[in-house]
Amino acid sequence: MEYEKIKNDIKQILSEKRYTHSLGVAKKAEELAKIHGINEKKAKIVGLAHDIAKEMSKEEAYKYATENGIEFDEIEKLNPKLLHSKLGADICKKKYNFTKEMQDAIKYHTTGNVKMDKLAKIIFIADKTEENREYEGLEEIIQISKKDIDEAVLYICCRGVKRNLDKKVIIHPDTINLINKILIDRM
Repeated sequence: MEYEKIKNDIKQILSEKRYTHSLGVAKKAEELAKIHGINEKKAKIVGLAHDIAKEMSKEEAYKYATENGIEFDEIEKLNPKLLHSKLGADICKKKYNFTKEMQDAIKYHTTGNVKMDKLAKIIFIADKTEENREYEGLEEIIQISKKDIDEAVLYICCRGVKRNLDKKVIIHPDTINLINKILIDRM
């Protein structure tokens, strides 16, 4: 798993904006990994590769999923942009020999999941807080993420659910289940 190889590959695949985002996620993931005692190199590589399938067209995504036996649920069918996480995990497994832990971090970076480990949570947070992001409440999330990963994940999930409810957009059950798990774990 050579960082430079993946970097060159995604530069060819992704738009300049998405490539810049991926570099930002890699940097933020490395920073959070150092704070929270996780392998920094692994976090940086996963952060870099997390959106490798993000710019596939709907047709390409469905074709790749079908040809590679990747199942998708009804919500992913209605919102194919959610599929990029599962597709990206599969691509990274096959192309870069990513471990299951690394694949899961990519697979869960969009909706979250109750099975997330520390690496997955760091990638989830890094994706939403990298240096190129700008939105109200970002600095608060960044500060929380330096102290409490679960609290940062909870904050991001609740913020996303509220935003989707306000827009009357479908919410993936994995996000709701993750919120409930974190809240139950704190009881």
